[in-house]
Amino acid sequence: MPDTPIGELGYEQARDELVEVVRALEAGGLGLDASVALWERGEALAKRCEEALAGARERVEQALGEADD
Repeated sequence: MPDTPIGELGYEQARDELVEVVRALEAGGLGLDASVALWERGEALAKRCEEALAGARERVEQALGEADD
């Protein structure tokens, strides 16, 4: 798993890494500490994706509002 700070990841990068985190957790075979660390990274990645989508949604709504004016 990459160790890039989550705040530096774009939506696609965060989403792709989140998919890998889920796969690793589903595959099992990790120790408790590694699983918890991976879970925490996954939670942070999911939050980053949600923030990116919310920002995109806001920009689209602004653009639509400007088009209506």
